[in-house]
Amino acid sequence: MKITYVQITRLFILVLWLGVSAIQLQAQGLATPRVSPPAELKQTIGLTEIVVNYARPKVIRDGQDRTGKIWGQAAWYGFIDAGGGKIPWRAGANENTLISFSDDVKVEGKALKAGQYGLYMALSKEGKATLIFSHKTDAWGSFGYKEADDALRVDVEMKDNHFVNPLTYDFTELGNDYGIMALSWEKKQIPFKIEVDVKEAVLANFRKQLKKEGGSSWQALNRAAAYCAGLNFNHKEALEWVEKSVHADKNIRNMSTKAQLQYQMGNKKEAFATTDDIAQKADNAQLNNLGYQMLQMKEFEKSIAYFELNVERNPKDANVYDSLGEAYMLKGDKKKAIKILKKALTLNPADNVKQNSLANLKKMGVEMKESH
Repeated sequence: MKITYVQITRLFILVLWLGVSAIQLQAQGLATPRVSPPAELKQTIGLTEIVVNYARPKVIRDGQDRTGKIWGQAAWYGFIDAGGGKIPWRAGANENTLISFSDDVKVEGKALKAGQYGLYMALSKEGKATLIFSHKTDAWGSFGYKEADDALRVDVEMKDNHFVNPLTYDFTELGNDYGIMALSWEKKQIPFKIEVDVKEAVLANFRKQLKKEGGSSWQALNRAAAYCAGLNFNHKEALEWVEKSVHADKNIRNMSTKAQLQYQMGNKKEAFATTDDIAQKADNAQLNNLGYQMLQMKEFEKSIAYFELNVERNPKDANVYDSLGEAYMLKGDKKKAIKILKKALTLNPADNVKQNSLANLKKMGVEMKESH
């Protein structure tokens, strides 16, 4: 049957009326199912939350298979004339796709401020896609899009993919400070890399939390400082935090953090004064740990001093002799190391201590028979 121009016009008006009516019903609180249902993707990278709100058009709907008619048609190429200007694809269906970042990020290496953006895509037949992050966030589809509202544009490559029926956003790869987000639909995928500055996001959160009432306890201050010490950065501010922690409640935990920061800043004299202070208050296990921390930093003299102090305090503990012997061995004083490790074996050591002493003696060419 031949369709006349009048019939086409009436059909277009009917479709438009149905669409407008559906919008009005939604606005009036009379919810009706959508052909392309809404969806939300949430992902946290570090402390940065990324949220995508979009609608999911289908390749196969109501028994109709549109495979081969998606790219270049439903998802059109380039910019099309909408009467009020040239518009890109909405990267979804219904209202424009929205993407938000709780912190500043980089998309494909380009900086983008924290906030919410309309996400559009300008596609090409050659398999490229220009991602457009727009300040326009209240549009129906791409209507109302203006280039002047662009916050960022990045170019990416489209990839062949397995068949995906409803359009889907997902993270196909996650690292500690980045993620690969991808739009997948029909037999194509459009991936793009989002990077976050985890350390700066964590610092911003620390600063915010420490300003709150109750957020400046010695534990919170020390935790913030210890994070920086663990990653060897932001030393000046971290030292200020740990000094406040020590002032609130001086203890081995925050003093250890303080010493670590001082050492990282090149202030060895101050760092060792702090560790000496720790040593005076430390119990057997804490002093042993302090000695091994010095060993890890190859500060052999300090390590031996703390282990010898532990031997003086705990002369019948095989473990403290084992630790002291290991320190002398690593320093290169073989004669003293052998003597002290043999002493450890005479003090009825626990099995793990005995095995460590025997193994270290063997490294120095001394074979000992195990006593039972």
